[in-house]
Amino acid sequence: MVFSSSAFLFFFLPITLLLYYACKKNRTLSNAVLTVMSLMFYAWGEPRFVLVMLGSIVLNWLIALSIGKSRSPSRKKLYLALGITLNVLILGVFKYAGFVIRNINALGAHIADPGIALPIGISFFTFQAMSYIIDVYRGKGCAQKSLMNVCLYISFFPQLIAGPIVRYETVALELTGRRETLDDFTEGVRRFIIGLAKKAVLANTLAELVDKIYALENASALAAWIAACAYLMQVYYDFSGYSDMAIGLGRMFGFHFPENFVLPFISKSVTEFWRRWHISMCTWFRDYVFFPLGGSRVRTKARLIFNMLVVWALTGLWHGADWTYVCWGLAFFAVLVFEKLTGFGKWAEKHAFGHFYAMLAVVVITVLIRSSDITFAFRFYVSMLGLGGAGLSDGLTLLLLKEYAWCLALGVVCSLPAGEFLKRRLKIPDAAWQLACGIAVVACGVLAVSYAASGGYNPFIYYNF
Repeated sequence: MVFSSSAFLFFFLPITLLLYYACKKNRTLSNAVLTVMSLMFYAWGEPRFVLVMLGSIVLNWLIALSIGKSRSPSRKKLYLALGITLNVLILGVFKYAGFVIRNINALGAHIADPGIALPIGISFFTFQAMSYIIDVYRGKGCAQKSLMNVCLYISFFPQLIAGPIVRYETVALELTGRRETLDDFTEGVRRFIIGLAKKAVLANTLAELVDKIYALENASALAAWIAACAYLMQVYYDFSGYSDMAIGLGRMFGFHFPENFVLPFISKSVTEFWRRWHISMCTWFRDYVFFPLGGSRVRTKARLIFNMLVVWALTGLWHGADWTYVCWGLAFFAVLVFEKLTGFGKWAEKHAFGHFYAMLAVVVITVLIRSSDITFAFRFYVSMLGLGGAGLSDGLTLLLLKEYAWCLALGVVCSLPAGEFLKRRLKIPDAAWQLACGIAVVACGVLAVSYAASGGYNPFIYYNF
């Protein structure tokens, strides 16, 4: 089930809200409602994988209890190591077994592919599970005695499948001590509508354009660049739209999730871009991988490079079990190492040129994860250089550009702080501005629901990560 589907909008969400607020005064009962509805949400498309998630939840509940009860630091560390190993093993079997076997077979072996299907959102709920036991080990939250509370934390439907990755320390107190307010609920509705509009109107329309160009056997240079830029915007509106809806849904039930995107397209360096894009994942790798390796406070540049290599190789693999994702992660690693070691990143952030450079680098690298394989990516890069035989432009490209110009232009405008700029420039009073924003949100909601109800391309890109 996806947030932009009719089943979710008109059945699942209203029923869940009704049941939850009917028993919100009893925290145990209201948590039980959210837990059951979250499991139903996950089971909607692939019920068998609920068992995988439940197995992960029980495992991490037991590990955290063992860590919490132990008085021996060495024993605590042993339990933590066991928990991390088992979580990585679960993720490895379901997500990477086929990838590893295919590569071994490419070297001459003949191992049968087990054909293990990928559970939706396994990367996200596994990272949240590891956050739970690591935070308990670090004393940033007490181990939950209630299995249901752990189940709610890991399986809570707003952020279950595509994040944001919510740390246990962020919501440990809210699992049992949250307060639902009218302000939170109305803000949650507003964020949900904005996210729905991003997904249903912009991301889905941009996906149509991208698919049409990528389906061409030989795209012109202009078409290739349009598709590359449109795909980056598609990913942004798809994923940030999901994050907005997840944050909004959390607020409706009294939970406060962290922001996951903060205007990434205004960045003036690739380093700044990753401070603004998929923040929950970046901070997860920073706090649970990069810092334990020594972070930036190491004696040699070689060690710093090694630490960054580990993080970005894992980041690439986390996104997908394919060489395109590995190369995507290593490409960002190379650019980020260059910016850090030369100081170019800090220099670029002080100059207007930095914006052009950062967006160019991100657009070019992102082509990798839209490509079916490395060979296709190479051919697409050749087309972007105008060397593919189709020339710089053609009639089909101009027709597509004319058809989707409104969406491309709106995508650019909505990715920038245009609203605040207009408010300051036109000196609009706060009351008038709030009224205008309220009307705009209602209009976006009506438009988004009409787009969502019309069907067509709808799945979220990050459901596969």
